[in-house]
Amino acid sequence: MRLTLRVWRQKNADADGAMSTYDVDGISPDMSFLEMLDVLNEQLILGGEEPVAFDHDCREGICGACSLVINGDAHGPERTTTCQLHMRSFRDGDTIDVEPWRASAFPVIKDLVVDRSAFDRIIRAGGYVTAPTGSAPEAHATPVPKADAEFAFEHAECIGCGACVAACPNGAAMLFTSAKVNHLNVLPQGAPERETRVLDMVAQMDSEGFGGCTLAGECAGACPKGIPLMSITSMNKEWLRAARKVGRG
Repeated sequence: MRLTLRVWRQKNADADGAMSTYDVDGISPDMSFLEMLDVLNEQLILGGEEPVAFDHDCREGICGACSLVINGDAHGPERTTTCQLHMRSFRDGDTIDVEPWRASAFPVIKDLVVDRSAFDRIIRAGGYVTAPTGSAPEAHATPVPKADAEFAFEHAECIGCGACVAACPNGAAMLFTSAKVNHLNVLPQGAPERETRVLDMVAQMDSEGFGGCTLAGECAGACPKGIPLMSITSMNKEWLRAARKVGRG
């Protein structure tokens, strides 16, 4: 395959960025999108040019680091992570636009790499349990209803990639925050912080400069792990319940 890539290049957070055009040839349909970028970078290095900076780690669809907007879609045309997107999703001769996440809360560090530490601060505000758990308990020591366990597991699948923010027309982080809140709030181990968790995490999310949620639904459509939109409504109910109980809001 021969492709034309239009890639966002930006030296640092303070510099102006622009799209640069590159032609790459010899791309196998079986390559992942990141492997295709590796080919581009080898070409640039051999030509004495600066390689394109992009984020990645496991390349197995687990860590969520591979955050790219491809032809206007978070992670590209398939509902998966960028590292699991293969070039067979494109056609020979295609022009592909590659950009970083676009959100004020995710400032560009360089080229396609953005700072997602706002997510870390949301987790630090309440995404933990304080109950001393010691070593791993016996599996049946704390019974959890099947429906609650499935609900928790469904939300625990969130990998914090930020596709929900990139896809949202408002740049909201409600799907990410709700996944982290709902994962813990439904389990017995998370009960002691149930109220403070949702209030503190939502407050931190708001302070980070994410946009407001209007339930457009783009976040759930872009989520590679399938976190449902109803996660947000569940968290909203938790927030209202907590605000009434502790007198905040």
